[in-house]
Amino acid sequence: MSYTAINFRQKFGLFHEQWQPKVIAEMNDYQFKVVKLQGDFIWHDHKDTDETFIVMEGDLRIDFRDGAVHISTGEMFVVPKGVEHKPFASAECKIMLVEPRGVTNTGDDGGDRTAPNDVWV
Repeated sequence: MSYTAINFRQKFGLFHEQWQPKVIAEMNDYQFKVVKLQGDFIWHDHKDTDETFIVMEGDLRIDFRDGAVHISTGEMFVVPKGVEHKPFASAECKIMLVEPRGVTNTGDDGGDRTAPNDVWV
């Protein structure tokens, strides 16, 4: 057991790629992932789980088929399971995701934006 705090700034400094979540901790079957975003993502959903977005730095918009939510630094939003959504950030945004281990970032939609799971930093 290591009694060392996780430093978000240090973790974000370990990678530069966008749309590639990196695991920084686990709690039970849930993973805490950091990711840098910019631009448009794809429409997708997660049929079996909610997904938590916590904005660490920047501004994020999550589009839904019937509206959108804007999330700023220090704010969070939980997308309910099965709800189709599409994240967007006009400038680079640093976020933390909280979701069960094994969740694919593109849901069942796949494609070139699908990131590998369980990549730790």
